[in-house]
Amino acid sequence: MRVQRVLMPGTEFESWTVLGDDHMPVEPIERFLSYLASIEKSPNTIKAYAHDLKDWLTYLDRHGVDWRAARLEDVAGFVAWLRMAPQARDGLVAVLPTVEPHCSASSVNRKLSALTSFCGFHARHGVELSGLLITMQPTGRRKGMATSYRPFLHHVSKRGGERRRAIKLKAPQPLPKVLTVQQVQAILDGCEHLRDRLLFALMLDTGVRVGEALGLRHEDFAIAEKTITITPRDNDNRARAKSGSRRIPASPELMRLYADYLNREYGALDSDYVFVNLWSAPLGRPWSYSAVYDLVVRLRTRTGIAYGPHLFRHTYATWLLRRGAGMESVKELLGHASISTTIDTYGHLTVEDARKTLEAAGWFTGREVRW
Repeated sequence: MRVQRVLMPGTEFESWTVLGDDHMPVEPIERFLSYLASIEKSPNTIKAYAHDLKDWLTYLDRHGVDWRAARLEDVAGFVAWLRMAPQARDGLVAVLPTVEPHCSASSVNRKLSALTSFCGFHARHGVELSGLLITMQPTGRRKGMATSYRPFLHHVSKRGGERRRAIKLKAPQPLPKVLTVQQVQAILDGCEHLRDRLLFALMLDTGVRVGEALGLRHEDFAIAEKTITITPRDNDNRARAKSGSRRIPASPELMRLYADYLNREYGALDSDYVFVNLWSAPLGRPWSYSAVYDLVVRLRTRTGIAYGPHLFRHTYATWLLRRGAGMESVKELLGHASISTTIDTYGHLTVEDARKTLEAAGWFTGREVRW
């Protein structure tokens, strides 16, 4: 099996499918991925689900298990299989105990999440997943009552409102990396063009994702009001605004940089897009993801700083929190659908962050008691 990119006829919408050994789409996966495309899930999300479900059906095929008859034991075996090196998954190569797992815990959990959604979709559409539907798991103990049990896919029933996986690996929550002031300045100063400098300055000043930046039109820059508007659209470069519309305050310095870019480099070019090809063909075409990552690679070499575009978003959010911005405000500025996402990602303080907070509150000075 292999994952194949698909362009929808007429709309050029990008999606993904999984092809079997007969080069035909694998029907149960195709139905699920088509559903994701119909509700306008991100192509990147659909691609990730395609790879995850290809792994699931590959594992089942190698063990002679029909996907509709899979049980919880098969899910557990799938987890162990994912952790093996690819060369050892056919059982012909032994793996030493000292070898690190091939898939990290977070990667395994993402694949299990895709599997849960896949099974839930088919269960809601009448497919009898007998093995998973009858597998029982404990849901807690109430006072004076025995432990109750519910099916693995209980959440797909009308009564259920919970979404749980029976298996989940414990994965450490990685703290987002943050650029220093000196590193940001070095990256900005390493840019040879105002367009490139504007892109990184924009992501630091407003926290927008690189896809949101590449989809910006000139009408989204309100210079007098000093705001940037993020609007979901169909973009020629397939750039995508992951969340809904929002307006973000911007600094006067960013607006001046945008004006300088228009005057010195953009000129009389006829295009709605802010970030476009200016020195390579086709001129005026909206800038692509790959062009941005090529720029990042060059700047990494030039500055010696290991970074990616998304690191500017993490830096923006962390700097805001360190300056006392409320979590709810940061959530709105970042465009997170739920504040739990913001808390899970940025609800952290280093020891020095905590010390500064305590000092600002007067905790270490002016005590009413003495030790």
